[in-house]
Amino acid sequence: MNKYAFYTGCVSKGACPELYQSTVAVAKKIGVELVEMLDVGCNGAGVLTTEISDPINARTLAKAEQMGLPIMTICSTCQGVIGAARLRLMNEQYRTAINERFLREEGLEYKGTTVVKHFLWILVEEVGVELLEGLVTNPLTDVGVSPFYGCYMRRPDDVIEQGGRKRYLEQIITGMGATNVDISGKGKCCGFPIAAADETNSLAMAAKHTGEAKDKGADAMVVPCPLCHLNLDGQQERAAASTKKELGIPIFHLPQLIGLALGIDPQELGIQRNMVSLTPVLRKLGMVKQPA
Repeated sequence: MNKYAFYTGCVSKGACPELYQSTVAVAKKIGVELVEMLDVGCNGAGVLTTEISDPINARTLAKAEQMGLPIMTICSTCQGVIGAARLRLMNEQYRTAINERFLREEGLEYKGTTVVKHFLWILVEEVGVELLEGLVTNPLTDVGVSPFYGCYMRRPDDVIEQGGRKRYLEQIITGMGATNVDISGKGKCCGFPIAAADETNSLAMAAKHTGEAKDKGADAMVVPCPLCHLNLDGQQERAAASTKKELGIPIFHLPQLIGLALGIDPQELGIQRNMVSLTPVLRKLGMVKQPA
């Protein structure tokens, strides 16, 4: 059984609890053991300077190192920020300085050995798409799904470490029996980071990505980041109104998409919390009665 120190991040315990809920359900189904990290802080989300966030992330890395486990993330922002901090902390001189100044008082020391992987990477590289395919009981036949990675899951190359990881969502989509509907904006920003500073452009970005998926015939999109979900799903109605464009395309969290194909009850995956209803997809799969 694969076992990981589970770094949930803030959003899956706040605005998107359905992500936490569906991750736990899928992990149990595929034999992945999660040991939740409860005594760790926010990674800084790319907003804090490295002078502030690196000591916080060094502490998280040291905690996982103490547990003897790799870290699993479920947010691409968490992955990108912690992953970048881990690379900086590979410098022994810098790591020693962080340990001496910030961690030693708590009896911690980060030695530089912790591996940090997003759930998506674990699914493809360690669980394996073939194993997942073998567990599919409810193939997503004839459902078109557009992948949306967002900012941190495809760049920078030294943080994501493998070029092949830029195509993992597509492998999961087709592995679950769905049809991949490619969009040009899949590796671009969803608009969430500028929502407070420039709401107009943030909504326009959300409308552009969801609109492209809809125009290309997708039934839904899938995201590996709850912040992307907050903008593409949570703000979709406002994005449609502000750009005068009809949207209404459901946005799956990654484990929701997988869980549906693995036969997990939709309610257990928290789909009732998604702002844009997933009922059209469920109806297409014969999981809801057709309207009379």
